[in-house]
Amino acid sequence: MPESKDKSTVKTDQGFSDFEKAAMKERAKELKAEERMAKNRAAGEKELLAKIAEMPEPDRAIGTRLHEIITATAPHLFPRTWYGMPAYAKDGKVICFFQNAAKFNTRYSTLGFNEDAHLDEGAMWPTSFGLKELTPDVEKKIMDLVKKAVS
Repeated sequence: MPESKDKSTVKTDQGFSDFEKAAMKERAKELKAEERMAKNRAAGEKELLAKIAEMPEPDRAIGTRLHEIITATAPHLFPRTWYGMPAYAKDGKVICFFQNAAKFNTRYSTLGFNEDAHLDEGAMWPTSFGLKELTPDVEKKIMDLVKKAVS
């Protein structure tokens, strides 16, 4: 008997999976909220922390610790959500974000960096990192990456 797939992860003939459609709807809501929040850091952080609180474990613990690391390492970054994910922006541009494993039903979470992060290294460099757990060594690497990204 063929393995049944969760409909939310399967792309339809029309293009987008249910997960992708939900992410786009969340992004549309965020754009409207961004207009209202303007530069209200507290509102952005409240929204970000609410998204983390919705996550199942161990994603919630990783997201909470990442928030602590990122805000301590780069306190000038603006906490917000981006496509329903915790993100940190500089001058309105997302520098890094946390995609929890449960969001797209993947086997690991991702810490990602966008093009405005200063991670350039030669002709090719990584812009996302898979996370299964946060060890002291991993936390140190994250701190170093965030410092470099905002330099």
